[in-house]
Amino acid sequence: MENYHKITRDDFMKFFRDNEKLNELYADDRVEVFRTILVGSSDFTKNLLDEILSDYCVSNLEVIDLDNEKRK
Repeated sequence: MENYHKITRDDFMKFFRDNEKLNELYADDRVEVFRTILVGSSDFTKNLLDEILSDYCVSNLEVIDLDNEKRK
C-alpha cells in the first residue's frame, strides 16, 4: 500500500469497524496491531486488561495490581 500516508483517521476506523475487512487480516497481523496500537505504559490499566480478558472469555489468567497489593 504505497499511499498509506493518505489514510485518514476516519478511513482507518471504518476499516477497523468493518468485520468483513478485518477478517482479511492474518492472525499475525492482528497480534501486531494489538501489540503496537497503544501509546504507552499509561494505557495499560488493570481495568483495561480485565476487560480484554473478559471480552475474549479468558478465565485462566488474572491481573494483579501490584501498587494496590503493596498498600495493604
